[in-house]
Amino acid sequence: MAQTAQMHPPAILAAVLLGTSALAAVTTVPAGAEQSVRTAHSAHRAAGANEWTTYHGDNERSGRNARMPAYHRGLHVIRRITLDGQVYASPIVARGLTIVATENNTVYAFGPRNHVVWKRHLGAPSPASQRPCGNIDPLGITGTPVYSERNHRVYVAAEFGAARPFHRLYALKIGTGAVVFKRTLDFKGVDRTAMQERGALTITDRRVWVPFGGLAGDCGNYKGRVVGWKLDGSSTVRYTVPTAREAGIWTPPGASVGPSGNLFVSVGNGASGPGDKYDFSDSILRIGTGGRLLDHFSPTTWATDNQSDLDLGSQGPAIVQNKWVFSAGKSGTAYVLRLRHLGGIGGQVSKTSLCTSFGGTAVRDNVVYVPCTDGVRAVRIDNSGHMHMLWQAPSSITGSPVVGGGVVWTLDTGSGVLHGLGPFHGGARASVAVGSVTRFATPALSGRRILIGTMSGLTVLGY
Repeated sequence: MAQTAQMHPPAILAAVLLGTSALAAVTTVPAGAEQSVRTAHSAHRAAGANEWTTYHGDNERSGRNARMPAYHRGLHVIRRITLDGQVYASPIVARGLTIVATENNTVYAFGPRNHVVWKRHLGAPSPASQRPCGNIDPLGITGTPVYSERNHRVYVAAEFGAARPFHRLYALKIGTGAVVFKRTLDFKGVDRTAMQERGALTITDRRVWVPFGGLAGDCGNYKGRVVGWKLDGSSTVRYTVPTAREAGIWTPPGASVGPSGNLFVSVGNGASGPGDKYDFSDSILRIGTGGRLLDHFSPTTWATDNQSDLDLGSQGPAIVQNKWVFSAGKSGTAYVLRLRHLGGIGGQVSKTSLCTSFGGTAVRDNVVYVPCTDGVRAVRIDNSGHMHMLWQAPSSITGSPVVGGGVVWTLDTGSGVLHGLGPFHGGARASVAVGSVTRFATPALSGRRILIGTMSGLTVLGY
């Protein structure tokens, strides 16, 4: 039987976060720059603490760089780089190159000294006038790209403007940005105009997986879906949530990958409500790499949550110690599930009133750092699967956190300030303005650098 966890009282931080001032160089990358400025063979030898090849650094979406050098002081902006569009996707780092994708459908690769190694424009993005709703204009590359060490390719999903918007997967060579192949992401059963690719791409079982939800406003005939193309582009499988409409798989972390290689996704509100047949919306789903549903969880309140738009789809599933799945969403209730048996409807190990959460978590051992709309929280999951809150950040610090160098790094997305917090107590360690960012902006950690996509490009910090 599910139990309700006992929570320790929140320790609201009252300390004023420390600031570090520094003059930042500003670089603008011209729209007409060469497609390949130079090769960077020496840069490709970087590894270890410098690698951050997917959203939050690994397939589990742990958000942790355990090899990042310890931070003591001196965080500052190294460079602000202006690009040709807004950056919603997280930067990634592979083989010494920082890869950044913009809503103008341009992918950039920067070397260790923040110089352009290559730039690849894939085509015109979709303008808002082509879509029935939404809040990104233009709409190009929104989901975080992923790098494959197996074939040294970067995979990105882009939306293009035409008579009707359409979606394509691109495979690019890491060294030059050359296009290896492109494949459709549009399949029958939905209105492609209403589909949005916002979640991060991930790789498992030699396939790159691309999640889909809908546009802000929930307009049109969209359905939650994941599409898995072979890394060589030779074949595809897909899973679509069996609902009449909606049930988007849209949260920015995309799918988390469990120890057996299966995908764990959070699903938004669907068409079914009180008295209707269960449609696997408002859920956590485990999907096999053959595109088949293997397991699921939904709260007992799934139907009324659907009706009130209080679903689990706003936060990505957190895999904890290869034993638990932590989930929270719009309703304010957090759940701990068994990784190997999600529990069906109402089958959680524990639940508690925690917070409304949007975005991606970070995990360090048995502690989950949760992006709450009233301040990031640290929650410990004990051996029985029950939750204990350790601390809460100030209410303005709501960004999707990451952990590295002995610090929790997270954004005040409203003011565009990066904060460093102590992982055990939440105390202030650093605070630096990075520029205007999106609601779901999250840092990437590479060596002593912190990389953040902004509304104008890329901010690089260091210590």
